[in-house]
Amino acid sequence: MENHEQDIIRKFKSGDESGLRLLFDLYYVPLCAYAHKYFDSIDQAEDIVQEAFISLWEKNRLINFTGSIKSYLFSIVRNNSINKIKKENQYRFEEIENQAYTIIEDKFESQNIEQRKENLYQEIEKLPGQCKKVFEAIVFEKMKYVEVADELNVSVNTVKTHYSRALRQLRSNLDILIMIMLP
Repeated sequence: MENHEQDIIRKFKSGDESGLRLLFDLYYVPLCAYAHKYFDSIDQAEDIVQEAFISLWEKNRLINFTGSIKSYLFSIVRNNSINKIKKENQYRFEEIENQAYTIIEDKFESQNIEQRKENLYQEIEKLPGQCKKVFEAIVFEKMKYVEVADELNVSVNTVKTHYSRALRQLRSNLDILIMIMLP
């Protein structure tokens, strides 16, 4: 560990804010450049770095510290950057999901439920014999694969194959799949 890092740690341990100032002056610019690799905006990078310094000071993270301060700061900035990206992506996904639900709800509100149910049953009637039996047993009778296999005297894998074929054929009509999910 370098002498200036030992001096900074000593100041931190004694609660001297000049230790934080030394650390800030020494590493702020390199940390911002590093954080900028994660974000399109220099403002976001600066926010991440500032949060790292605040966290370091408020939580007294250097009180029992023995390693390299430089490495430690870069790892804090990396982890905080990754966490922020994950959090932002989660919100974007939720936003997209909400928009999808709105579109689906709007479409269903404009259609008659009875008509959609009729379309569902017509599509199910078009399924090949075994696929239809398997699909109806699993979806409408809430039977398990094993139970359907026993009833139809076929293997569980055959039941899975017929069920997957039925779903694939019904997927062409989104309304039908959504109706299946409705109680």
